[in-house]
Amino acid sequence: MKLGPTGPERSCPLSWRRCFTVAMISARSVMIDGQEFGYRMAGEPCGVPVLLLHATGETSESWADFMPRWAGMGVVYALDLRGHGRSVWKGPYGLDVLAGDVVGFLDAMGLARVDLVGHSLGGLVACLVASGAPGRVHRLVLEDVGVPHPREPAVLERPTGPLDFDWDMVRSVRAQIDDPDPEWPTRVARIQADTLVLAGGPESPVPQEHVEEMAATIPGARLVTIGGGHMVHDARPDEFAAAVMAHLAPPVG
Repeated sequence: MKLGPTGPERSCPLSWRRCFTVAMISARSVMIDGQEFGYRMAGEPCGVPVLLLHATGETSESWADFMPRWAGMGVVYALDLRGHGRSVWKGPYGLDVLAGDVVGFLDAMGLARVDLVGHSLGGLVACLVASGAPGRVHRLVLEDVGVPHPREPAVLERPTGPLDFDWDMVRSVRAQIDDPDPEWPTRVARIQADTLVLAGGPESPVPQEHVEEMAATIPGARLVTIGGGHMVHDARPDEFAAAVMAHLAPPVG
């Protein structure tokens, strides 16, 4: 057993790391700076934990297909970002605030470092965590995430009926993405984690040249185009899982 800054980190027997089982996903909550955050968990502590961060308007449930796939290899968490699902619906909202929440989650859970997987908004948040707290992120996977560039703001219309997310959060976060901090390339270039960038291909509304730029800007990052559009893990679940698992748990020997 190896002791990290905030907790133990166990190595897994190779036989277990190759074992895939049907896993139960439990819904839980944790207090971070006096505010409640919801998360889902599957698997048993083993090696470096995996933390999944969802897109705008999604919740931790969006990872329901991937979590059982990883649970036979170790523990996996999926966090509801602020303003989503069972986490606190209270501002101020912003990318740096969301990144601070993620670091707070690591502290509250006693996780010294994790492998981060982020989709869309969750990928941008993951970039900020990996850049600002490099010692906390071992490996990084970005699903269809490009370096933000200024763009014409879209007209936002609130969907009818109950939502799984706070509409004020959407407006605040979208404003930051439409008119991004010009320091984004500099912050991305500071990422030290071993990074895999997965692209959704021409079906995605995200400019693929920006996804390619992300891979080119992060030192040593690798770009793989899976296709299927922006929701790669939904459209191509097998290909997505194979790419992510190969990156996070490379063959031994």
